[in-house]
Formats: sequence, C-alpha cells, structure tokens
Amino acid sequence: MEMNKDNFEPKIVAFVCNWCTYTGADLAGTSRMKYKPNVRMIKLPCTGRIDPLFILKAFERGADGVLVSGCHPGDCHYNAGNFHARRRWIMFRKLLDFLGIDDSRIHFSWVSASEGKKFVDVVNGFTDKVKTRGPFTRFKKLNEEFIING
Repeated sequence: MEMNKDNFEPKIVAFVCNWCTYTGADLAGTSRMKYKPNVRMIKLPCTGRIDPLFILKAFERGADGVLVSGCHPGDCHYNAGNFHARRRWIMFRKLLDFLGIDDSRIHFSWVSASEGKKFVDVVNGFTDKVKTRGPFTRFKKLNEEFIING
C-alpha cells in the first residue's frame, strides 16, 4: 500500500528534560488533556545533555520529526544546561542544512513542569506540521543499503 499525506501518521521522537518538559507531559496526562499519540519520549536529565548525534540517529531510525524540549532559560536545574542546548541548536542547524534535513522537521521548545497545556499545544502543533511535510525518506535508502550490506 502506498502511503500518501492523507493516511500518513508521522513518527516523532521527543528528547525531553526530566525536570520540566517530562513533568509537564505528566501533568497533561494526569489532567486528561488529549494530545496526538505520535510522540515517543526519551527522557534525559537535561537538554544540555542531548548530543546532536542523538537527533541524527532518530532520523536514521525512521523518525519523521524530532522535538527537543526542556526548562525555560534561567530555570534549568543544572544552572545553564538549556543555554548549552540552545547554543548547540544554533550550530546544529548548519549541519542539518548540509545533510539535507529541513529544519521544519525539528522543533525546539521550553515547557515547564506546570505547563501541561503548553506541552499539548507543542505536541499537536508540531505533529500537524510534520504531517504536512510528509514522510522523511532521505535516509531510508541509506538504511536499506546498510541492512543489506551491513
């Protein structure tokens, strides 16, 4: 069956801060707020610990979009982790462009532990955005060659 944008459901990988965004997602869940089930979360101590290779690996493994979310600037439990993440993101955008990954497939946000509604809005908005872009297939052939020749 050939997939088109009408029946396509994007796979989103979310790298989230344990202290803020993950807790905000938990608040959304306990408050019974509805959000799209497309997101698979990977909880890390801090967004400052996200290696850019994690993001590339997510795309290599079939993600159509990647969400990175953590504490608001100035509220990091590790003092400056989110500032490190923001600086990395600025540099990482150049690498994405070089690799042919449209930066609309990656979303960086700040969501605190008390912002369950904001988490829902970020997830739903980003999922809709990635859905309009269609499946990410740039690395698909690379993966198939690796599996066959690997």
